[in-house]
Amino acid sequence: MAVKRKRTTTETARRYLSGAIFREDSDDELGLEDHPWEWIYEEGPKSRQIIVGARMGSFECKRGDIVMLKAEGNAVWVGIICYFFEDEEDEEREKMANFMWFSTEKEIINKKKRTDCLENELYITPAWDDNSLTTINGKATVLPYETFMKKYPSGKISRNSRDHDKVFFCRRGCNTRTATYTEELDWSEAYNGVEDLQGLIERIQCQTKASRKNSKQEKADSEDFVVNDKEGDEDGLPRTPKKRRRLDSAGTPSSRNKNRTPNKLTTPTHKRIAIKKPLEFTPLGTRILSPQHTQSSPYQVARTQLHVSSVPTSLPCREEEFANVYTQLEAAITDGTGSCIYISGTPGTGKTATVREAIAQLNASVQAEELDDFIFVEINGMKVTDPHQAYSLLWEALRGDRVSPSHALTLLEQEFSAPSPRRVPCVVLMDELDQLVTRSQSVMYNFFNWPGLRHSRLIVLAVANTMDLPERTLSNKISSRLGLRRITFPGYTHTQLINIIESRLANVPGSTIVHPDAIQFASRKVAAVSGDARRALDICRRAVELAESDGAASTDKHLQEIPMPNTPSKTPGRNDKQTEDRRPKPSPPVVTIATIKRAIVEATSSPLHAALRALPLSAKLFLAALLARIRRTGIGEAVLGDVLDEARRMGIMAVDLQPIHDFMLAPGTNEDCMGNGDDGAGPGAGLLGTPGKRGRLPMKREITTKAARLWGLGGAAVELAEAGILGIENRRGERVGRVRLGVGEEEIRDALREDDSVKGLGLG
Repeated sequence: MAVKRKRTTTETARRYLSGAIFREDSDDELGLEDHPWEWIYEEGPKSRQIIVGARMGSFECKRGDIVMLKAEGNAVWVGIICYFFEDEEDEEREKMANFMWFSTEKEIINKKKRTDCLENELYITPAWDDNSLTTINGKATVLPYETFMKKYPSGKISRNSRDHDKVFFCRRGCNTRTATYTEELDWSEAYNGVEDLQGLIERIQCQTKASRKNSKQEKADSEDFVVNDKEGDEDGLPRTPKKRRRLDSAGTPSSRNKNRTPNKLTTPTHKRIAIKKPLEFTPLGTRILSPQHTQSSPYQVARTQLHVSSVPTSLPCREEEFANVYTQLEAAITDGTGSCIYISGTPGTGKTATVREAIAQLNASVQAEELDDFIFVEINGMKVTDPHQAYSLLWEALRGDRVSPSHALTLLEQEFSAPSPRRVPCVVLMDELDQLVTRSQSVMYNFFNWPGLRHSRLIVLAVANTMDLPERTLSNKISSRLGLRRITFPGYTHTQLINIIESRLANVPGSTIVHPDAIQFASRKVAAVSGDARRALDICRRAVELAESDGAASTDKHLQEIPMPNTPSKTPGRNDKQTEDRRPKPSPPVVTIATIKRAIVEATSSPLHAALRALPLSAKLFLAALLARIRRTGIGEAVLGDVLDEARRMGIMAVDLQPIHDFMLAPGTNEDCMGNGDDGAGPGAGLLGTPGKRGRLPMKREITTKAARLWGLGGAAVELAEAGILGIENRRGERVGRVRLGVGEEEIRDALREDDSVKGLGLG
């Protein structure tokens, strides 16, 4: 006989946290030996064998029997055996049974709990689940309420009794999801065996509410989520339904500062009594901005609406994907089954926003008691330092305990493998899936394998930027578990981007800030490259900022040009106001195609591009000559003298670049052109800025022809070398030193391709 051990503190806590019944013994009726389970067939012809029960050693159970099933630890569940079957998907054809569950008061997670529930009371529920016969732990006895109270007048069973945690009573049925109860019933009349099972099921289903939807809520649902007729008729495109505000419960807000300072306690002599307060942490000071700071002008409103973090009232151009995600999630939550959905699409196509909107609508249905409860947890691969931390995040969302990843993995394996009729469905959003891939791929395997378990009720939404990530990165055993439930978000077209931008700017007051042609230009530019809505919104937002700054500059210039009259007046304030009103005010600037082009250049340029565009003309000509020399020789470096000669030839041939002819090839003195007599880099300096020889005075002689070398290239080479754009080899003879690029050749071409100052030098 097994020796009883003392219950630990952890096990005592789990008893109250779980809704199951806690038992001190284990497998006492089934015996200590592990015999195989055998079927018990109905007596009759061999061709019509019907399974009516199962046997393991001396223990037998049949259809209609009330048995106890093992759960985590020593907890058990109580259920009625409905029928037996064999799992055909299992290679070993495991013996299974379908159970109709009893429920305790702790399993009803709702505010509508009954207050008259006793310790040993069970509720019969319309909930079924398939479990292996190996989870059966013995038989239980359910008595009518009157019989139980006659046998146990105190309503409790002594712990020393053999009936402790084995005998219960039932007087009502209950649907744990909707917290609806049946009328009081006499268990002896309602159920006496398998022949009364169907009538009991119909009685419970008839008197309880299976789902939270009703006629009033369906009517309210149709009124809450509507599409504006005007919006739908303008362009004929469907839109995501908008949520109407409820104004029924609107009222005057009460002051929050009324009772913030407690009354002071004073003695009859009006002396203050010092009361020690517990130590409190001083909260960080926060500044609350009024709407006037962010919505004082139409430009600021437009910038706020165009920001990528702004949450719109609807998601245009994603109605089909939204309906697909919402339908699959609602079906999985209602059925209580596990599911795995793979969502793919390029960045900025609305994947995460659509999923969050679907979750928000489902949560609103739960709050309105139209859908069953569910747990939502978001795991972003960019926000975790280690992919294994996903286990800890999921377990913390399920139970509220923060444990290590290895411990969380063990607990999750036990949680999803054990039967639990009270388990609430859990929806997991795994964003940036490619960042959660490990070498062994164990994280992906577990998260995609758990939804397939019978008792998990886990729904995984895997979001990635590539469509072929499972086939390209993950192994076959992981990609096969994703199944065929895949949703692809294509890139936005220019028409869809126009609709998105116009919907953001629809609520901007005043005149049109962004011209329709500018919106179309920005949409076509972005749609031709990636179809990223975030990039289109950023470009339009930056264009609004440029237009606002241009308008402020033009206003200041306009005020400076108009002189203020000095006419004396008895009321100078009124006179100034009238004079200011008589001034012609400039019209507010509008975002045009030129403004969009400026914003695109800023969005696509890097700090290196900005530095290259800000170089003087001599440095740009030096880079053009170096690129031409490299392209001609096919070698990644060139001699400095050859680059200078190449630059002079390019400057002479560039007829359209008049500044080169007027300044860099202009004739001058011998000192200006030849420097110290060696290289002609500049006045009083060598080619790379080295001083001339001491004691030698430069000769001054007028030159009437073009300079032999271009002016300022020596200083340009030094400037480029100091900036890290070039690498110059130091030698005794400076013209024989070699020079090579320190940045990519394509970087220089991209930065100077549309530069008008070097147009025609081969950089296009």
